[in-house]
Amino acid sequence: MKLLQEKLSKYTTPQEAKAAGIYPYFRAISSEQDPEVIINGKKVLMFGSNCYTGLVNDPRIKEAAIEATRKYGTGCAGSPFLNGTLDLHKKLEARIAEYIGKEDVMIYSTGFEVNLGVVSTLTGREDYILWDEQDHASIIEGRRLSFSQSLKYKHNDMESLEKQLKKCDPDKVKLIVTDSVFSMEGDVANVKEITRLAKQYNASVMVDEAHGIGVFGRGGRGVCHHYGVADDVDLIMGTFSKSFASLGGFIATDKEITNYLRHHSRSYIFTASITPASTAAALAAIDIMEQEPERQEALWAVTNYALDGFRNMGAEIGHTSTPIIPLYIRDNFKTFAVTRDLLEEGIFVNPVVSPAVAPQDTLIRFSLMATHTKEQVTTALEKIQKVFRAHGIIK
Repeated sequence: MKLLQEKLSKYTTPQEAKAAGIYPYFRAISSEQDPEVIINGKKVLMFGSNCYTGLVNDPRIKEAAIEATRKYGTGCAGSPFLNGTLDLHKKLEARIAEYIGKEDVMIYSTGFEVNLGVVSTLTGREDYILWDEQDHASIIEGRRLSFSQSLKYKHNDMESLEKQLKKCDPDKVKLIVTDSVFSMEGDVANVKEITRLAKQYNASVMVDEAHGIGVFGRGGRGVCHHYGVADDVDLIMGTFSKSFASLGGFIATDKEITNYLRHHSRSYIFTASITPASTAAALAAIDIMEQEPERQEALWAVTNYALDGFRNMGAEIGHTSTPIIPLYIRDNFKTFAVTRDLLEEGIFVNPVVSPAVAPQDTLIRFSLMATHTKEQVTTALEKIQKVFRAHGIIK
């Protein structure tokens, strides 16, 4: 055996979980990702999706994707920098710029590539990146690739952020990067205070709205719009793979920044453009989100219903106030076992274990879509209460 294979063969955690019958990943779904899906021929209620708007199976979006494929084909065969820019891409960029309220927009092939390519590119060796310790992995990877000085602040702790800002050379660029809604815990960034501190210390702000768009703000424009600070945020990031029911991502900002990124951001320059189908799907999703506010209202109705249900049950849900509800288990093995038992009960949820979180912070991630019904949430609450009691998580 070669040294590489010999080294990697020592990683046996997945095999051990499979042997114990609790391996929870790569569960194959054989249907559309609606509130109800098919796994191994069995109907299962889906509470592990990120499509908060519930648009992923909307016939209007599917038809838009089909029509774009008929016109443009299945792919672009190149990056936007060279041969991969379609007029359809430019149309989507202009539409998002109008929707978010920024001068310009760049489309990347995935949301991960947005953060990777933007955070790693914008600041120089003598500059600073200030980031929340619970930021998404894509932000962390972008920060790691940057040559800038990296300053971490405690999660959503504005005193910690200000302490780090005070360490910075006032004449150097300072970029504060945060999620708007934190993807595991479901809590919301204090964007009002972040933008206030940014003004005080002459810093720039980038907000990842991956889990905020479609959920917060008029027409689903996100947390920054909801709290009235969108104009004070320099860069707003979004992804198409969640509320937009598609695939890809974007950065919305001013033209000076996009001009630089278009010619320096490697994950943009050296990755093929998103497909025509994905582009058309995202365009259709924006229209629906703006035209159907009742969809957002339905999402919040089932979210508040679920939050009340978990609190009444005695489940530990942390500081969430969003459709992302963490159910803390605080034990790796038990988290896997609970996930398995819930799937057997017909409930699909996602386990979050170390090293993604500390071993004492493991949780089940329960997430909602606008298309969930109260009856489906009630069923989930009953099944979760049953399994949690069986494992001694609640009384």
